[in-house]
Amino acid sequence: MSEVKPNRLHPGDIVGVIAPASPPNQINLQRGIEFLKGLGLRVKVGKSVEKIYGYLAGSDQDRLDDLHAMFLDSEVKAIFCASGGYGTARLASNIDYEIIKANPKIFWGYSDITFLHTSIRQETGLITFHGPMLGSDIGKEDTHAFSKQGFQQLFEPTDVSYTERFSPLETVAEGVASGELVGGNLSLIVSTLGTPFEIDTKGKILFIEDVNEEPRSVDRMLNQLQMAGKLDEVVGFVIGDFCDCTPKRELTLTLEEVIDHYVLSANKPSLKGFMIGHCNPHISIPLGVQAVLNTYDKSLIVESGIL
Repeated sequence: MSEVKPNRLHPGDIVGVIAPASPPNQINLQRGIEFLKGLGLRVKVGKSVEKIYGYLAGSDQDRLDDLHAMFLDSEVKAIFCASGGYGTARLASNIDYEIIKANPKIFWGYSDITFLHTSIRQETGLITFHGPMLGSDIGKEDTHAFSKQGFQQLFEPTDVSYTERFSPLETVAEGVASGELVGGNLSLIVSTLGTPFEIDTKGKILFIEDVNEEPRSVDRMLNQLQMAGKLDEVVGFVIGDFCDCTPKRELTLTLEEVIDHYVLSANKPSLKGFMIGHCNPHISIPLGVQAVLNTYDKSLIVESGIL
């Protein structure tokens, strides 16, 4: 499916805020909304953002209605997710993707939002954005300036150039890879397998990150992707932040040993150390666009995600 880039933002635009996964921290969310206003944007908040249904921000229908409403609202030029957590996969089969096709716009989030990044891209071609969320990240008092700067890519078409000015990068397997950048949270990527929204990695650069997963769990997930043929199909790997993925048992492999095993087995160009994921700073990137990964100069250049 051909890519569809959303239109850029302009000062004065109205943007929407939804909570398609878990309930956000409301205090942090309000600070995140003030951040958006500080960018010159006006904010419209979804009806279920303050709802709590167990670990979900309202029922499946509540959250689905907010998603549909924001895409249908012609005044809304971008949709920002308040937080991740759990539950977006419960929406995927009931989303009216024709609504999104007819109303392409900026869609921004990460973590559990990975399932929506994947399903929306593969059903509509829409370029989406993997970036820090209002309640989970931007609204915290210690949010790094780099995390906030990432929102500027929504106002002016600019390639994202990730070099070691952001963080040290380490080569796992050498080479240069070019292709569409896909992926996100490893747990959510794996959860697409066997569903109508199974991630397509053929000829793609695969980006992965995760949080609170022991090396044995990361091993299990990467092994499942390998057995499903997904790792052999990629042209390169971008290894993001694996936050608090430390072993809780004495007998263990290290996280580095686990990741290196699968990446080296696939033998595709790969770099690790990207501050993309559950980290501070969190560098924002569009998903579904063309990218070039170069281990020789330790860089990732990602094409702009907007028109």
